[in-house]
Amino acid sequence: KVAFRMQNPKSRAAWPGFDSSTLREEGNNHFKAGDVQQALSCYTKALKISDCQSESAVLYRNRAACYLKLEDHTKAEADATKALDVDQGDVKARFRRAQALQKLGRLDQAFTDAQKCAQLEPKNKAFQDLLRQLGAQIQQKVAQLSSTDSRVQQMFKLLLDSSAPISDRQKAAQNLVVLSREDAGAEQIFRNDGVKLLQNLLDSQQEDLILSALRTLVGLCTGHQSRTMAIVNEVGMDRLCGVMGSAASTVSLSACHLIQVMFEALTEGMKKEIRGKDEAILPEPSRELRSMLRHLIDMLPASSVSGAGRDSAINLLVKQVPRKSLKNPDNSLTLWVIDQGLKKILEVAGTVPEVKGGPLLTDNTPMSCSVLLNKLYDDLKSDKERENFNKLCEEYVHSDMESKLRAIQTVSVLLQGPSDVGNRTLELSGIMDAVISLCAAENITHQQVAVEALIHAAGKAKRASFITANGVALLKDLYKKSENDRIRVRALVGLCKLGSAGGTDFSMKQFAEGSTLKLAKQCRKWLCNEALPLTSRRWAIEGLAYLTLDADVKEDLVEDKKALQAMFELAKSEDKTVLYAVGSTLVNCTNSYDVEKPDPQMVELAKYAKQHVPEEHPKDARSFVEKRVVKLLEAGVVSALVCMVKQESPALTEACRECIARVILALVERQEDRGLVVAQGGGKALLPLVSESTDRGKIKAAQALAKITITSNPEIAFPGERVYEVVRPLVSLLALDCTMLQNFEALMALTNLAGISERLRQKIIKEKAVPKIEGYMFEEHDMVRAAATECMCNLALSTEVQKCYLATDSDRLKLLVLYSGEDDERLRKAASGTLAMLTGEMPELCTRIPDTTSHWLEIFQALLLGESQDLRHRGAVIVMNLMQADKSLAEKLMESEALEILSVLAKGDDPKQASIQKAAQRCLDLATEYGLIRSNEDGVNGKTM
Repeated sequence: KVAFRMQNPKSRAAWPGFDSSTLREEGNNHFKAGDVQQALSCYTKALKISDCQSESAVLYRNRAACYLKLEDHTKAEADATKALDVDQGDVKARFRRAQALQKLGRLDQAFTDAQKCAQLEPKNKAFQDLLRQLGAQIQQKVAQLSSTDSRVQQMFKLLLDSSAPISDRQKAAQNLVVLSREDAGAEQIFRNDGVKLLQNLLDSQQEDLILSALRTLVGLCTGHQSRTMAIVNEVGMDRLCGVMGSAASTVSLSACHLIQVMFEALTEGMKKEIRGKDEAILPEPSRELRSMLRHLIDMLPASSVSGAGRDSAINLLVKQVPRKSLKNPDNSLTLWVIDQGLKKILEVAGTVPEVKGGPLLTDNTPMSCSVLLNKLYDDLKSDKERENFNKLCEEYVHSDMESKLRAIQTVSVLLQGPSDVGNRTLELSGIMDAVISLCAAENITHQQVAVEALIHAAGKAKRASFITANGVALLKDLYKKSENDRIRVRALVGLCKLGSAGGTDFSMKQFAEGSTLKLAKQCRKWLCNEALPLTSRRWAIEGLAYLTLDADVKEDLVEDKKALQAMFELAKSEDKTVLYAVGSTLVNCTNSYDVEKPDPQMVELAKYAKQHVPEEHPKDARSFVEKRVVKLLEAGVVSALVCMVKQESPALTEACRECIARVILALVERQEDRGLVVAQGGGKALLPLVSESTDRGKIKAAQALAKITITSNPEIAFPGERVYEVVRPLVSLLALDCTMLQNFEALMALTNLAGISERLRQKIIKEKAVPKIEGYMFEEHDMVRAAATECMCNLALSTEVQKCYLATDSDRLKLLVLYSGEDDERLRKAASGTLAMLTGEMPELCTRIPDTTSHWLEIFQALLLGESQDLRHRGAVIVMNLMQADKSLAEKLMESEALEILSVLAKGDDPKQASIQKAAQRCLDLATEYGLIRSNEDGVNGKTM
């Protein structure tokens, strides 16, 4: 499959060897034709080879116009400034800079530029209009600042008055939060020494005031680098980390959010060429960033920090340290954190909550540590870096062998994170012996840690087979003889994990027939037992996550509504470590995992060679899967998935998000189920999954969005601004590495969106979807080709797309004419509908149609004679548009059989065909006006002689 991109093969901008003036003219032509991106490319190429200062100034000025069109106002202002550096009297460059500055909110500078433009050309209406706009905006801003300033002063007065009623002070603090969300309010709070006041509130012992102070600081820092740097230095990370380490969970989370906003403001600021107000170049914020990270690392082992605060610190490190994209070659921050903080992370990882003396942990802390360690390890680029990571972990575990418990707990956390590192540490001398010996210990805590390590060690196939041979008896013994439920449930999960080693292969079972069903039944029993602690019930779901690879277990689980409800309630609970287990269980139940079906010939060869051939369980057939999906929907699976997506925790990993995306895609597979999924919030839940997941997970989420958009009203499924967020993931499915089905569904969904509003069409165009859609119009598959043409039909309602068909150096128009004569009725409708609309909107296209193909008359006559009413109507409108546009075209049409066909169509009396009759009659009236035919007294039209 080859994507086709329409472009001018003779475009001089695409060929090397042309001078800058030629490229500039090429760019000017593209700009006039509305192809801003191509114009931008020409000007950029010309700037690279231009050796004349004055010519470069003109190119910068022209490129600034492109950036204004593309709404990249920062670059527009920068280019206009470069043009003015050469010629201060360049009024066009100054006007464009004024426009850019206006959009950037720098009204004073914009007004100065607009004033100079008006002085140079007093009669220019555009300059005068801009000057008036800016004057009004500045007055409005001054009035707003004056009003805001008085409100800020009033709030400050109340907050500083310790004798004021606490309710009044709380109300003032809340009002301050609201003000900080406005640009004017945030600036006034900052300039009026509000940060000191907020520090006093942070030091107060009143939770409401602390929360208000934190939320106000969020408003001050959001998107503003210079204020953020000042606040970090003035408030200090010691104080902020102290607040985040608070035992009050709401305060801790708010402080975590503030520090996250600070990180974002500093890192985003580093990407911009001009980072301060009024073009002031600010100091590089990397020093502040490293200082903030160092404080977070120091928080990890600190005994004064609460469990929630420690989780927040780990969460921030997970988000801020690893590279966002592996295309970025710089992983120095990861290497720095490993050097400075790996031992501290491992210290937290090795902490056993039941043993006194260690830092406070929550149930989520070990999993969060695993995620952080895995992120750091995955961000390493070379074998040398990975070997150093391994060495540091081995040294730490080896040094901790005196406390076998801590060493085993550290290995357990590593096995859940960077498993390669965990396996290497597990092979250290004495570790496996310690695990086995502690499994038989009398101390329940020691037993629990050892059994968990044994379970995690069974992750690899070779180790699973080793433990199957050596550890099953131990686990069975613990399950049957232990009097403690915590040990029994963990031993049960170990047996579940080993029992599922054959995966979905029906022919490979580790245990005897019926054993997995018995294990699953016991897991469901534990899961539904509300008397057990949440951690023990969570382990029951872990067991089901392994056992549901067996289709018999899936069937039993979906029939047990009480177990499903218990699992969904746990998914919504505070215990975030259960998320992946729930996701995996649901993926198994819905069969939404990837299965590669082997080539039948290869299967026969394997049988002949007496090799193992995987077998599908009979209950994994499509009919069984559909029934399971219906039962999950009835049990309320969608609300559980929506809650899972909203969780703010490192435990919600990209792999976990992929599981959720897979399940939702399976839930919307049947058209009749999509309305229920949307009604319960499933559509909205997909939006974050298309940006924060694995690459495969993003595709699955985008495909689910496409299915919903095809059959539901997008404005209802994704209300408000959300509908615009759907466009980008749909366009991402128009790729060669996606399946033909995904391409088709994306085109259908984009067709639906393009028919809603011009703003949505502009969004699709801005995402550069038009060339991709044109490429699919050449696809060999009939349905994909027709879907692409339908999508283009709706996009052609936009003036920008219409202008593309005016270009004489492409075959766009020819393609539509030819497709109007194809056998595929759906394709003919789409192509002829596009032609009908284009010829009506742009009469100048009509005269070019005869040049597209010598069969154009036959094609339009066939439309007029089409069996479908829609085709006849499109044909009549096209003919009418051609005749209205040019008399010579009308002559050619009237000389053909079209006259007779139109005469018949105009005589019909079927009210359903009124629109066809009207268009046909208009054609005959035009022919009469041109003198091409005459009207007899009997109403019969005939050719003039």
